[in-house]
Amino acid sequence: MKMNAIHWPEGYLPGFTENFCSNEVIAAGLSAEAVWPLLAEPAQWPTYYANSANIRLHGIPGPALAEGARFYFETFGFPVEAQCTEYQPPAGGEPGRIAWHGWAGEGDTRLDVHHAWLVENLEGGRVRVLTQETQKGKPAEALSVAKPNPMINGHQDWLDGLLSAARKGRA
Repeated sequence: MKMNAIHWPEGYLPGFTENFCSNEVIAAGLSAEAVWPLLAEPAQWPTYYANSANIRLHGIPGPALAEGARFYFETFGFPVEAQCTEYQPPAGGEPGRIAWHGWAGEGDTRLDVHHAWLVENLEGGRVRVLTQETQKGKPAEALSVAKPNPMINGHQDWLDGLLSAARKGRA
């Protein structure tokens, strides 16, 4: 079976930015439909991912994101303004996709990211959740050489919490 890939916008292709991280889980006994609401509704994130806080949606009814929606959250010590650039719930055999452009700081402290998620059903009653992020700016340079890698470890915590919450039916 062919697995899907992230759609990258111009200027954010991995390998051409200061930092890139990729995390993926494949789990049996879960579906994309069970995972999706926990990811699509930012207010849910702090309930299963301790590295997200103070989420605010700007000018959208919510609770789910939508393409073009603006929102704010805090993560990895950064106050992040973000705009959803891709939003496609899983349906008709197609994977769910969420992506946003996020930014924080100014000048030398400016960090720009493209964070994308793919949630797809696989044969055998399995779900695949892939999250990848590219980052630009001086803070991204520092993150790229940090050991242990805070982005890889933090995003793995997000994935682990997401699947645990989906198994508990918290959506």
